[in-house]
Amino acid sequence: MSAQKDVSISLAESSIATGNVLHGTVVINYSGRFDSVVVNSQIENSSDVFSYTSLNGKNIKYPYARLSIFKSELAGRNTIEFTATTSHVPAGEYTSAKFRVSIIQEHKEVVSDIAYLRIVKA
Repeated sequence: MSAQKDVSISLAESSIATGNVLHGTVVINYSGRFDSVVVNSQIENSSDVFSYTSLNGKNIKYPYARLSIFKSELAGRNTIEFTATTSHVPAGEYTSAKFRVSIIQEHKEVVSDIAYLRIVKA
């Protein structure tokens, strides 16, 4: 039996084509104090980024790799749902990418989780 993670990130798609929407979910089970939750994306061997397009059902336009959400913005929710897109075009068959979620307390990371995906040519 596996223990429940303090924070977890899951991606609905294991691979996406350039320009398609990626759906992600963060679940927070951390019982300690924290200031914010940070979702960070990284595309391997590239300076390209994912742009976040929705957060908990609200449309947003956030063209940066690092999305920081204050605890007060969560309003007691323990689930964060987001969508993101990228205009990255793989040089080869595909490019690997990862999303990492971290819980931050007083400028220190206390727990984190990682999810991986592939970006494929359209």
